[in-house]
Amino acid sequence: MKTNPIVQATGLTRTVFTGSSTLTILDDVSIDIYSGEAVAVIGASGSGKTTLLALLAGLDVPSAGRVWIDGHELSAMDEDGRARIRRDRVGFVFQSFQLLPALTALENVMLPLELAGEPDARRRSKAILDRVGLVERLDHYPRQLSGGEQQRVAIARAFVPQPKVVFADEPTGNLDAKTGEAIISQMFELNHERGTTLVLVTHDESLAGRCQRRLELAAGRIVGEIRQSGENSQFGEKDR
Repeated sequence: MKTNPIVQATGLTRTVFTGSSTLTILDDVSIDIYSGEAVAVIGASGSGKTTLLALLAGLDVPSAGRVWIDGHELSAMDEDGRARIRRDRVGFVFQSFQLLPALTALENVMLPLELAGEPDARRRSKAILDRVGLVERLDHYPRQLSGGEQQRVAIARAFVPQPKVVFADEPTGNLDAKTGEAIISQMFELNHERGTTLVLVTHDESLAGRCQRRLELAAGRIVGEIRQSGENSQFGEKDR
């Protein structure tokens, strides 16, 4: 029996003004995502995937609609409140890695723990970097790491605070196929070990295929959902 959703959105709409007209990027989207799920958001470029991710994560605010993470309504909070929720409950993995160039791999991973005032940040960060195979690269700066190594640092940074949800935007987009597959495996291993919910925007079929669900966006609306269970995946038009 399912519990309450860990991420919930109702009626999400995002519009922007362009001169004399209004552009609707996201149009009346509602989603329930449950603890421990891995959900891929797929769709053509311009379909609203990254905007949806930003709204679910509290990085942007909707023009209409509401968002909850772990029972906390982001849409009722100011930026400071949303920042606290992100700090305490959310991790991020970006296509461009988003590592701080002046910090070593270890320092980049320690950063969210230190900002949250967590004890034993160094030990915990070393342990997760060892877990992703970078124990010998702790003191290297991002410019000294390959793209795959940088993304492993980013994954370690996302998971080290033990967040309830990790949001990932094209996490394999800047990697070759072999490196991308290794990154996918490490991300899902951490997901299974820690029970973290994953919400991923991706064009990568290998990555989407590892998720329990796929949500397809087109023109800012959810037009279909794939529920995957072994070889018995089914695609159906989303009930609205």
